[in-house]
Amino acid sequence: MTLPLLLVIGGLVAYPFVYAIYLSMLNKRMTRFIGLENFTFLLSRETFQGVIWQSVLFAVGAVIAKALIGFILAHVLHALPAKGQRKWRGMLLVPWVIPPAISTLAWWWLFDPSYSAINWAVATIGIPPVAWLGEPSWARFSVILVNVWYGAPFFMIMYLAALKSVPDQLYEAAAIDGASAWQKLVYVTIPMMKNIIAITVLFSLIVTFANFDIVRILTNGGPQDKTHIFGTYAFQVGIQSGDLPLGAAVSLFMFPILAVFAVFVLRGVTRRSKEMAG
Repeated sequence: MTLPLLLVIGGLVAYPFVYAIYLSMLNKRMTRFIGLENFTFLLSRETFQGVIWQSVLFAVGAVIAKALIGFILAHVLHALPAKGQRKWRGMLLVPWVIPPAISTLAWWWLFDPSYSAINWAVATIGIPPVAWLGEPSWARFSVILVNVWYGAPFFMIMYLAALKSVPDQLYEAAAIDGASAWQKLVYVTIPMMKNIIAITVLFSLIVTFANFDIVRILTNGGPQDKTHIFGTYAFQVGIQSGDLPLGAAVSLFMFPILAVFAVFVLRGVTRRSKEMAG
């Protein structure tokens, strides 16, 4: 019964991963095996060292912001009556269900240097215009902002489901013991949600590290390669420059970083599950 699923996973995940490893060990013309030379070449380049830093900043910064915003929104929705909750839940999920490429184009217009709606709005209160996509620090902020806007609803819906699974008896027992709202959050809600929080963060981290369309549409890695992440840089090197082995090597740098995160997160989830079962 699981054979069709295993075939799909093998064809869409395992085979491309193994083939990418094979490609990354070939020369540019794909005629000679060169081992790890592509990886050592990339690590020696200042541009790629910046890509590693920018990818980590983009992914970790965006995931932390999405987790915090999603957590707050989930608590606000959880406190609403059921009828109003359904309406707000539907509206807040809109950014997540819109295709990222389409919503990113709308943000690109908002950040446009000549016709920026955001700059027009802030100009009405006397704030000078900002080069959102033309200055490195603002460009990094902009791509993270768009990713947060797109991904926060996913955290919200996951955390809302987790909140609904917390037994009311725990809150009642905490109230009898004189616990404040903050103490209920710290000692009841968060411990009961830890596994969901960890799994959601890990899943989002994987998706965010592999992101391509937001950076590609907004900045294309600019200005001066200051917003490139693994996905966009791999596309530039592998497809636009015609060096598929080097592009494959760029994409494979995500694997050890994500593997470290996954080991720590899943180890914590396993330990907490055993404690709850015991």
